[in-house]
Amino acid sequence: MGKIRNLAVTAAALALVTAALVGLGWPAQAQDYPSRPIRVLIAFPPGGPTDFVGRLLADKMSALLGQRVYIENKAGANGTVGADNIAKSDPDGYSLFLTTAGAVTISPHVMASLPYDSLRDFVPIAEVVTNTMALVVGPKMAIKTAKELVALAKQKPGAISFASTGIGSTTHLAQVLLADAAGISFLHVPYRGAAPMLTDLLGGQVQVVAADLTVLMAQIEAGTVVPIGAAADQRNQMIPDVPTLAEQGYPNTDASNWYALLAPAKTPPALIKKLNDVANAALGDPDVRGKIIKSGAVPVGGTPEALAAFMRAEYDKWGRVVAEHGIKETP
Repeated sequence: MGKIRNLAVTAAALALVTAALVGLGWPAQAQDYPSRPIRVLIAFPPGGPTDFVGRLLADKMSALLGQRVYIENKAGANGTVGADNIAKSDPDGYSLFLTTAGAVTISPHVMASLPYDSLRDFVPIAEVVTNTMALVVGPKMAIKTAKELVALAKQKPGAISFASTGIGSTTHLAQVLLADAAGISFLHVPYRGAAPMLTDLLGGQVQVVAADLTVLMAQIEAGTVVPIGAAADQRNQMIPDVPTLAEQGYPNTDASNWYALLAPAKTPPALIKKLNDVANAALGDPDVRGKIIKSGAVPVGGTPEALAAFMRAEYDKWGRVVAEHGIKETP
């Protein structure tokens, strides 16, 4: 699972969505919605990649709905503080959650307890983007491929420092999957966020980092870090010459992160349908798509049912990985 599903929205599909946006095909319950601004909660600080995608989506949805869609940032505990806020919000379509994989498919297995049930307390609207997980090294490492990294790690078991944004993060789990596939070990160095992790990579305090390509693009383009592999199921068009880890001989190493739009459980189906139509139309807009792709992410879209199945598969996948490696953290 975790496949990068770059679902192009055809002109015909956009025409159908446009028809829906003027009231055709929506149940009566959705005709007057929205009558006031819609809050989209992002469980990370402003300025990051989730915030960037969220604001693009919110601006386009505002234009399509004729009502303001605004971002609220509520950071804490790898997204779980924001998730809990939405889980306890009224299911009226005016409080939505733009989540990453962590809060709903990883943290339930890693954290000792959570105040919400990620499979029961939310209803899917649409997957928004997939983020390629890229492995990079500082230029002083003098390696260009994951195979060279693995060879070095075999020479120095447990000595190569591999940083992450925290225990149980996708950046940590990318490391775990590669170590399993290659039969090696790293020195795991967890940080509280991407900024200090990248600062220490550039300073030479750590040697390897895995992170969303959206986080790394500026450094890759500047040549201050060297991409050595993609922990994804296919190459990303922004770094087309960088092979996946599977292409380099290390299967089952897809640690792609993703963002999805959710609503509180019991939100009426008519409102979910309307929000899904609008989200897909926004993601099909050429300007929105172009900006997302340039950032290193891949626009997705699709149905609530497809997202529900995908989230369940991701939940089960990461549950197995976390259990096999005894990965635990407390909020």
